[in-house]
Amino acid sequence: MLADPAMLGNSLLDSRESLFDPQFWAARGEVSATLGGRGAAWFLRSGERQWVLRHSRRGGLLAPMTGDRYVWIDEERVRSFAEWRMLELLVTRGLPVPKPVAALYRRSGLIYRCDLITERITGSQPLSAVLAAAALPESVWREIGTVIARLHDAGADHADLNAHNILCANGGSVSVIDFDRGRLRPPGAWQQKNLVRLQRSLHKISRTLQNDRFSAREWAWLLLGYQAK
Repeated sequence: MLADPAMLGNSLLDSRESLFDPQFWAARGEVSATLGGRGAAWFLRSGERQWVLRHSRRGGLLAPMTGDRYVWIDEERVRSFAEWRMLELLVTRGLPVPKPVAALYRRSGLIYRCDLITERITGSQPLSAVLAAAALPESVWREIGTVIARLHDAGADHADLNAHNILCANGGSVSVIDFDRGRLRPPGAWQQKNLVRLQRSLHKISRTLQNDRFSAREWAWLLLGYQAK
């Protein structure tokens, strides 16, 4: 297990594997919400602490066959450990990503399953949900571009940069979550691929929204923020 003792505290640190069992938190009355999707997630609230517990699951064509099972190679390649280390580095560089709290894997022969707990970024909503409710001003679109550029400057290749993994707060601040399968890399074509993936996601969600939510104008604003950084 990887963990930040300062964030867990001694009492929870002693619980170890129980930390990654939703029933452990439910018995304490500390599960505030449950999310479905590819990576099942639980919002946890323990006193002042607000965290997200995510159980890694495959997506795409392999999902029905392999579910939450991954082929064991070595500990360095464990998905939750890799994401924990990446987030830890990005946090130390002052980037707006969730702080990693703890990560665990359970190995059985050549197969393993894994989980990750991160700090919840409160007071924010996914960009997709924000756009469903209202149009965003130019300043927020520029800030989204600036944050992506800062991540790219740090070498952070987000494997699934989309409108659901960008969080916006009422004050205009922007954060990025879900770095599963992310990598730290030197500059390259992956940076443009990140942007293309995000643009495709925004086009997809905007099909059912009002015309003022996303268009070529909003994308140009985002790119201005990206290029200014």
